Amino acid sequence: MPRPDTLGKLRASGWESMPVREELRRNAMARIRVGRPLLDGAIGYENTVLPQLENALLAGHDVIFLGERGQAKTRMIRGLADLLDEWTPIVATSEINDDPYNPVSAAARRLVAERGDDTPVAWIHRRARFGEKLATPDTSIADLIGEVDPIKVAEGRYLSDELTLHYGLVPRTNRGIFALNELPDLAERIQVGLLNVLEERDVQIRGYKVWLPLDVLLVASANPEDYTNRGRIITPLKDRFGAQIRTHYPLDVDTEIAIVHQEADPVSVAGQPVVVPSFMTEIVAELTHAARSSPHVSQRSGVSVRLSISNFETLVANAVRRTLRAGGDHVVPRVTDLEALGASTSGKVEIESLDEDREVEIVRRLIDKAVLAVFRNRVPPDTHRGVVDAFESDLVVSVGEDVTDAAYAELLGRVPALAQPMRALLASEEGSESPAMAASAIELVLEGLHLGKRLNKDGIGTRAQFSGR
Repeated sequence: MPRPDTLGKLRASGWESMPVREELRRNAMARIRVGRPLLDGAIGYENTVLPQLENALLAGHDVIFLGERGQAKTRMIRGLADLLDEWTPIVATSEINDDPYNPVSAAARRLVAERGDDTPVAWIHRRARFGEKLATPDTSIADLIGEVDPIKVAEGRYLSDELTLHYGLVPRTNRGIFALNELPDLAERIQVGLLNVLEERDVQIRGYKVWLPLDVLLVASANPEDYTNRGRIITPLKDRFGAQIRTHYPLDVDTEIAIVHQEADPVSVAGQPVVVPSFMTEIVAELTHAARSSPHVSQRSGVSVRLSISNFETLVANAVRRTLRAGGDHVVPRVTDLEALGASTSGKVEIESLDEDREVEIVRRLIDKAVLAVFRNRVPPDTHRGVVDAFESDLVVSVGEDVTDAAYAELLGRVPALAQPMRALLASEEGSESPAMAASAIELVLEGLHLGKRLNKDGIGTRAQFSGR
């Protein structure tokens, strides 16, 4: 049915006005009742962050998310817009989404007084009821609350006329959700301007006697490092937030992997997705977890999940480049491709070392630690003893970007003992019969034995040779 386009038709339709907090509470309760996640895509927060957010919404509280970079704070904030009703009526031409039943701006009140039930009504989507601002030191009160519009003054209106006002982002998000990212970066004198918004729910602009009761849910994010050092949230403003929710990084590797699969956008070849063995994805996730526990990496600024996502995309990209150069079309990442992760890792971690030249070495050690962890987790010790024995007879194996899948298949024929650990790695892999998958598994077995001090490895860059100890 067509939506009512006048105030009279809206009343006749039976539509009821509801404060934004009541609207969010109702829609959140509906999701909770049927067991649907409050926010889509917030992986790893099911038992920690989301229950606290549910409590905050049910209580009608403004919320501040506190956590290091890359903990999905902005994603969750933007996801809150999905809890609003899809379409909402406003007084047509209203700048601040005036409720047709209870307009608050001077222009909307005047229009309703003049037109009555013939007042035109427009419908806006819930995305139009979500406002967002990255807090920066140069953000002004005019940006957030409003300012006198000199053009309207030039048109002949008096400065005392409320219609000369140009509303800021907060009033323009009336009857919706307004988000402030990185709140501590907002100058303290500007934070003061938000006190009335959070408590009395009204705004003051340039000394005007404007009583503008806003219906806004305010959500903010902050980084603990910024919160305590670079900037701070003034105590009266912090006190007005009903809930402070602490976010965190994925607590286990499986959760990290699930986020990578959800967020990564790896390159494809001829429209076909690249097949990435699960053990290679696990190495990428283990690398991030190793960085989060490393004494050589700054833990104050955190190690974002974006590290895992970027490394996964780089791993696939290098495998594609390697395969295309070799003239192949079946792309499967190998341990050799991990050499490319140095570029995507260095920019996302802050190395704490007196010797800046050690950055490459530290990243290399993190990669080695991740490879060894996956090897020990995936390959039972009793499956690779025969491989070590084979290398005792002066066997030398070359690996690298220029070594083809066929060369690894030939190696498997010369060293049958490789078959058992290879099968352990490929037991649950899709397309495990392909030579490219076998090559990936064999490289991990050789690298894992070297890192476990069972084989020697000599090489530079992407070229290496394995031999017995």
